[in-house]
Amino acid sequence: MCGIAGVVGENIQKESIYKMLLSQTHRGPDDTGIWEEENVVLGHNRLAIIDLRATSNQPFTDNSNRYHLVFNGEIYNYLELRNELNYNFKTNSDTEVLLAAYLEWGKDCLHKLNGMFSFAIWDVKEEKLFAARDRFGVKPFFYTQIDNKLIFSSEIKAIHAFGLQKTPNRKVWANYFAFGSYGLPNETFWEDISQLSGGHYLEYSNKNSKIEKWYFFEKEVEKYQEKYTYEEVKSKYSNLLKQSIRWRFRSDVAVGFNLSGGLDSSALLAFVNQQENSENIKAFTFYTDDKRYDELAWVEEMIGITKNPLVKILLKSDEVEELSKKITHYQDEPFGGIPTLAYAKIFEQARKENILVLLDGQGMDEQWAGYDYYLKKKDTNIIQGVNKSPFKKDVLSKEFLALAEKPTYPKPFKDNLLNKQYRDLFYTKIPRALRFNDRVSMASSTELREPFLDYNLVEFAFAQPLEYKIKNEIQKKVLRDIVSEFLSDSITYAPKRPLQTPQREWLGNDLKDFVSIKLQKIKESSFSNWFDFDKLEQEWQNYIEGDNDSSFHIWQWLSLALILNENTN
Repeated sequence: MCGIAGVVGENIQKESIYKMLLSQTHRGPDDTGIWEEENVVLGHNRLAIIDLRATSNQPFTDNSNRYHLVFNGEIYNYLELRNELNYNFKTNSDTEVLLAAYLEWGKDCLHKLNGMFSFAIWDVKEEKLFAARDRFGVKPFFYTQIDNKLIFSSEIKAIHAFGLQKTPNRKVWANYFAFGSYGLPNETFWEDISQLSGGHYLEYSNKNSKIEKWYFFEKEVEKYQEKYTYEEVKSKYSNLLKQSIRWRFRSDVAVGFNLSGGLDSSALLAFVNQQENSENIKAFTFYTDDKRYDELAWVEEMIGITKNPLVKILLKSDEVEELSKKITHYQDEPFGGIPTLAYAKIFEQARKENILVLLDGQGMDEQWAGYDYYLKKKDTNIIQGVNKSPFKKDVLSKEFLALAEKPTYPKPFKDNLLNKQYRDLFYTKIPRALRFNDRVSMASSTELREPFLDYNLVEFAFAQPLEYKIKNEIQKKVLRDIVSEFLSDSITYAPKRPLQTPQREWLGNDLKDFVSIKLQKIKESSFSNWFDFDKLEQEWQNYIEGDNDSSFHIWQWLSLALILNENTN
């Protein structure tokens, strides 16, 4: 896990790339490297995970000195690919395997990679840049084109550090406030900065760029023509998951585990301990000392079974103000509230204990239809646990609301449930969680790996019939039946519980003054015309007085204030 940056174009000031790398040095504190020639500069922040020697530092150059690579992520099947390649390797790194794979197969190498990655390769002879992002967009790639230059990086702040003016993307912000959207896969909250969508590649030469899609998920799902019995599905999925875990334990540094009390992370830990010595896998969890929300009881029940060392991390309300300011700096965009702050403390503690890689259980609900709204025929709010709409359009000014456009998503499948799962996997739930978690883990220079998001697992699960996913309103049926022999019934058959904190109570009580001050900051800013402040202040007063079924809208306003504060100092 690292940070990448680069500029292609004329009259590049070398200091600008140093500023970019300095802004994201938390992504890779072990080494900073730069390669340059006329009209191109590549930079890299290294967090050493595989082959810790300096010979694996980046930018990395092939044996012919023609190709130069900057790479963020991990290629989990690099050992298998290495055996396929007829190449004189100088290192034991997955970085060199990636470059050799590109030399051998060109852009087709992408289909052979099992991993999380964003990378860029400069071809000296052709004067051409090739960049790509993994299937689900686990690793970030941001870019802009200004003044006949292509500028790219792992974080938005690096492009701003290059010198691009900080201008909010008003349409994305309007959609966020009106519909809870965090932008489409190619958008950001900042004007003139785009993302390369997951499963896409970019080519740039002669001041022109071309973006193409390389991963067609629905076509891969369609390849599963063979019909499996329920027992065959259980067996095949178990074997795929074991392989995914085995590959994600490839590391030259210690690996730990991010554990909640839910089925998904508990199931993953159970599988991990089938293959690894539980004494060597330290688990991390957070709690808030509020039994209405804490999952500590289920976590401790799970640890009682697996015997892993457990590190419990307490998040207190009086930490939220400073922590939210700190994490806003690393996020660059609105993030998911107080649970993200709790995650920040987990990664910070893991780093202190010299655990540089953590595994997480993200992605299972999208595969096996685990969210409660999958049971409903009509589309519903994708924020769980609230009865009323969490969005407060009436507090927005008419002019600002007019910018909002309700997001629509592709429906590549005939089945409505599959289309909901597809939406969550590529447009809403997973992209959002991956963004929050990449930035919050990298803030502490730690790497987060997602075994459930191995594309083999996701494609196979999507191809299975509905009755294997939901039966008698029991969701994630296959997973529950697989892990029932490892876990207690209270974990195996527990209903889905959204990961929660006392955010609703804290914002209206302990953090009331903090929120009020931040709302006043918005009112006094140039963004006050985004709102009808009489209505906003009345809504805030109603919330304080107990109309607080959802705190999402309060966190939205707070997010804007925090980002304003971060970017106007």
